[in-house]
Amino acid sequence: MSKNPFRYFKTSPEIIRLAVMMYIRFPLSLRNVEDLLHERGIDICHETVRLWWNRFGPMFAGEIRRKRAQQMRQVTQWRWHLDEMFVKIRGETHYLWRAVDHEGEVLEAYVSKRRDRKAALHFLKKTMKRYGGPKAIVTDRLRSYRAAMREIGNERLQETGRWVNNRAENSHLPLRRRERAMQRFRRMRSLQKFAAVHSSFLNHFNHERHLTGRRNFKLNRTAALSEWRMLCTA
Repeated sequence: MSKNPFRYFKTSPEIIRLAVMMYIRFPLSLRNVEDLLHERGIDICHETVRLWWNRFGPMFAGEIRRKRAQQMRQVTQWRWHLDEMFVKIRGETHYLWRAVDHEGEVLEAYVSKRRDRKAALHFLKKTMKRYGGPKAIVTDRLRSYRAAMREIGNERLQETGRWVNNRAENSHLPLRRRERAMQRFRRMRSLQKFAAVHSSFLNHFNHERHLTGRRNFKLNRTAALSEWRMLCTA
C-alpha cells in the first residue's frame, strides 16, 4: 500500500489486527474482546474495538478478497451454490443472498429488501463480475433464480434438487452464531458491511480441518496467520 493506514494510531498494528480478528472471526461481543485483551495486559475500551473493526475490518477484508479473486479467475470454477437467508432488522424481514463455491468458501454476500428477479439478477452479476463464471450453479427452487439466469443466458447451468444445496445451507451457520452474539443487526447497511467482512475472514482462516491431517492443519494455520500479519503493511 502507498500509505500506512496505522499512521495516526498510537496502538501498534499487531494489537489492532488481533482485536479485529478476535471480534470478526469468533462469536464474541465488543466487551468480550475488551476482557480477553485485558488478560493479555492490553487495556482498551470496547468502543475502541468498535472503531478499529469499522475502520480496518473492510480494509483487511478487501485485501483478502482481491487476492482470492485474482487466484480464482485463473482457474475454471466448478460449481457455485446460491442461497438466501432471512434476517430480521427492526422487525422487518431482509434477505441476505450468499454464493458459496464447491469448497464451501463464501464468494459474495448481498443484502436486499426483496427476493425477486431484480435482486437475484444484481446478485448474480455482482458475483460473476468478480469471479468469472462457473460450470454449474446450484440453487433452490426459488423462481427468481431461473428468471435472472434466463436474462443472463446461463439458464442451462442451473441445478436444483433435494439436499443438493446443503453446502450453502451449512455456510449460514457461522453468520447465524455471530448474529446471536451481536443480538441481531439494527441496520441494513450494517448487515451488508459485516457480512462482507465476515465472509472474507472466514475464507482466510478456513483450514479445511476435516479434510487434512493434524500436521497439514498446523502448517495451513501458521501460513494463514503469517499472511494475516502482513495485511495492509506499508
